[in-house]
Amino acid sequence: MSTTKKSSGGFSSLVSAIAIAVALIIAILVYKFIFGDPSNFIDNDPNGEPLEGNYLGIVYKGGIIVPFLLATNFVVIIFTIERFINLAKAKGKGGLNSFVLKMKELLKNKDVSGAKEECDVQKGSLAAVVHAGLTKYETVQNTTDLSKEEKVDALKKELEEATALEMPMLSKNLVVLSTCASVSTLIGLIGTVMGMIKSFAAMSSGSPDTAQLATGISEALINTLLGILGSTLAIIFFNLFSTKIDQLTNSMDEAAFTIVQDFSASK
Repeated sequence: MSTTKKSSGGFSSLVSAIAIAVALIIAILVYKFIFGDPSNFIDNDPNGEPLEGNYLGIVYKGGIIVPFLLATNFVVIIFTIERFINLAKAKGKGGLNSFVLKMKELLKNKDVSGAKEECDVQKGSLAAVVHAGLTKYETVQNTTDLSKEEKVDALKKELEEATALEMPMLSKNLVVLSTCASVSTLIGLIGTVMGMIKSFAAMSSGSPDTAQLATGISEALINTLLGILGSTLAIIFFNLFSTKIDQLTNSMDEAAFTIVQDFSASK
């Protein structure tokens, strides 16, 4: 059984659900009291037209879908900050490549204790995996009732278990960002369709209501903008975090390979 501890945290499922609910509540309050502030509109009437150049009032005219789009954008921001913080902890101190090179040098000199001390200094997911591997390295090295092949297999298993323990924490909550990337566009599309329905309704009478027509088109475009914005941010940060996780994973694999190769080469 792996003895390593998880080095990176993150929101639990309950906290994630609460964060999403809080984002929705904040979005509703922002929509009602900031975007819908009477000072943003002609004659201080939110039911009227927004002041010229007042973008808060213009967004407010996007309609009832706007709070949901704002909530989606807030969720993206919240979980982006959460992933930045926890992936920074998972990376540990210093560069990954320099840490791996240091491990190779120490193992080449058979300084396992020094390598473990470096893990305690570097911390992070990579250091946790390497530390677990080095601990097992010392254990199987002093075991006399196992063959060399059995010792190597035990060492590989320990490194695999340590890596498997870290991976869920690294990719945690990325599903929220990937979901927002899709949902934001769909919600924006709903708002767009609702705005276009209003626009066509204004044109259905004998003499088109130009004010209602403009309102409908404005609502459609505002929802389209907010939907695309949320989706774009979610996709960018999802790919950014996926790249960071891949870098960590590659470093873990390289370090594990180095430990196994060094043990296999030892007498």
